[in-house]
Amino acid sequence: MKFSWKSAVTLSILAASTIVPVLSLADSASAQVARGMTGSYVGAGVSAGVSNPDDDTTFGGNVQGRYDLANAPISLRGSALISDGSAALMPIISYDVGIAPNTNLYLGAGYSFVTDDEDATPLGNQNAPVLTAGVETAVTRNIALYGDAKLGIDAYEGNSDSAVSLQLGAAYRF
Repeated sequence: MKFSWKSAVTLSILAASTIVPVLSLADSASAQVARGMTGSYVGAGVSAGVSNPDDDTTFGGNVQGRYDLANAPISLRGSALISDGSAALMPIISYDVGIAPNTNLYLGAGYSFVTDDEDATPLGNQNAPVLTAGVETAVTRNIALYGDAKLGIDAYEGNSDSAVSLQLGAAYRF
């Protein structure tokens, strides 16, 4: 999967033209829809890298956390995608949009630090910028579920391919 900067700019423009109207609609409807999920969490789940240039799917686990910044639609996130011989560690900042009571949609950006470039993680085998989009929902006072997709830009050593990984998990809210 080749990914050029021209493609990234085009995708960014398309995403912005889609997201900005949704965000402005969310602001105008904020009186009608309750605030999305609040609070912080730490969770774990499964992860699958679906874009390995060797045509192999890389399965692994994930550990993710969210620190909710009170009175702001921004969260600080941390994620670790773990495979057999390596891990991708990511600090991420996200913009959170409440789409229903106790449910958020989030978009974020960060950087992936790979612990061993010999083995592929679900998000590639080299350090790379990361974009993420996901959803999270509180199912009880202390339990949340999350799912997201991460795009690692130029995430494979030796070529300019991007990496895509999908995550699902459950978390303890506090």
